[in-house]
Amino acid sequence: MEEPSVHDQVYESLAEALIQGRFAPGKSVSLRTLAHQLGVSAMPVREAVRRLIAQKALELQPSNKRLRVPSLSENRLQQLMLARQWVEPELAYRAVAHITPDIIAQLKSDDAQLMAALAEGDVDGYMQANHAFHFHIYRLAEADLFLDMARSLWLQSGPFMRAVFGRLNAVQLPQDHHLELIAAFERGDAEAVRRHMSEDVHEGMELMMEALKSEAEVTLS
Repeated sequence: MEEPSVHDQVYESLAEALIQGRFAPGKSVSLRTLAHQLGVSAMPVREAVRRLIAQKALELQPSNKRLRVPSLSENRLQQLMLARQWVEPELAYRAVAHITPDIIAQLKSDDAQLMAALAEGDVDGYMQANHAFHFHIYRLAEADLFLDMARSLWLQSGPFMRAVFGRLNAVQLPQDHHLELIAAFERGDAEAVRRHMSEDVHEGMELMMEALKSEAEVTLS
């Protein structure tokens, strides 16, 4: 297997940081700072940043040439919600044909870690386990185009998802849709898998919408 290039490694590192919400919305950062943090020259960082700007995960501020996570409007969040609710349930539906006992065990482990992180108020642990749970499923779908779309959508929503859970101290979700998903996978019920994934995505995005509206009300008051 061909070793990933430095450019690809830098891109993956920055993409992972965005998905995990390690870039705070609105906080700017320079190319030099990113290069220093990753221990590389500016050139591979510049190339990775170009890719992430094209994916609308980062933006370059014209005034000072620094990078930041783009602001999220209610309209854009609604678009992200609709896109995620189409792509991710479809990936989950296609994954049913490739589920194995080992994968079921992995999903149960991911969910256990997620719930433990919630109980401990561990936002980092929650973000990592939630991402692992979803993408263990999505990679099974054998649908690279849809997988790339899901990854792009998570790049754009990750920083805001972390902001929500961080402020609420890892919010206690009213229903564990992950357990419902696992049970549906065990039954081989593809339509139930699609439905439960849609519910899971909708609930998470609704929390983000509520937080966005609350912030807007505070700003206007």
